[in-house]
Amino acid sequence: MTVLPCPVCALHADATAAQAWEIARCDRWVLRHHPDPAPLVGWLLLDARRHLGGPLAFNDREAAGWGWAVREASRLVQRLTGCERVYAIAFGEGAPHLHLHLIPRHAADPATAAWGVADHYRAVAAAERGPVDPRMVRQLVERGRQLLEWFPPPAADG
Repeated sequence: MTVLPCPVCALHADATAAQAWEIARCDRWVLRHHPDPAPLVGWLLLDARRHLGGPLAFNDREAAGWGWAVREASRLVQRLTGCERVYAIAFGEGAPHLHLHLIPRHAADPATAAWGVADHYRAVAAAERGPVDPRMVRQLVERGRQLLEWFPPPAADG
């Protein structure tokens, strides 16, 4: 059986990718924008820094800090995009490394409604719909870096 390299671990180790999409990292988490082709401006991912498949594999520190990190990352998505809601979705089938999709939901944009956002994602991935302008992603990443004050998380909370 051939074990393929983990694409999330590869992104974490890639300085060019970090410069382009990473907003912040600490000892447990990496917060980054969805890489090109990005389906929506503000589609962020909260990754476990350590290679693990999901919450079942958390150590005690990761388990204690996960909810807090998700809340603060979601708040940042809302602040950066002005969205009404933030969807949080993690499957782990495309990459066996915990990466939580934090997706801005705008009431005025039907492409972001419920499971329709998955159709939108697939259409962008299949080049049936254009991705967002990479310049807009870069601007959001820079603004996120300026606004983000929560990495690293407080020692008592996570």
